[in-house]
Amino acid sequence: MLDQAEVTANIPAADLARARAFYADKLGVTPVQEMAGVALLYRTGAGSVFTIYQTEHAGRAGHTIAQWHVADVPAAARELAAKGVRFDHFDAPGMEWDGDVSFTEGMGHAAWFRDSEDNVLCLDSGVPGLD
Repeated sequence: MLDQAEVTANIPAADLARARAFYADKLGVTPVQEMAGVALLYRTGAGSVFTIYQTEHAGRAGHTIAQWHVADVPAAARELAAKGVRFDHFDAPGMEWDGDVSFTEGMGHAAWFRDSEDNVLCLDSGVPGLD
């Protein structure tokens, strides 16, 4: 049943207007639909869909809640950094860092950052084996 279902991300926001501004100004995405001031629906050019919704529980996860699969992680990280996005750095087994971008054998490149609501997002080079 679920093996045939599509999965989307739902990203919490304590302040929907602040989140809308961050996603537009820093990430270059704008909502395709607003749902009664409580949620924003986004669709990327790659066909992905995600929702940002109003909740007091935003930013509490402390782990990656959504990943942006990009062709060139270092270039995407530089572009976001130029817009004021700050990246998180941490240690994990087998992880090597070059500035804001990590590389892990078998996983490729990745860079983590937080949105305006303190949610952890990631740029990565895709899911290995799903090309």
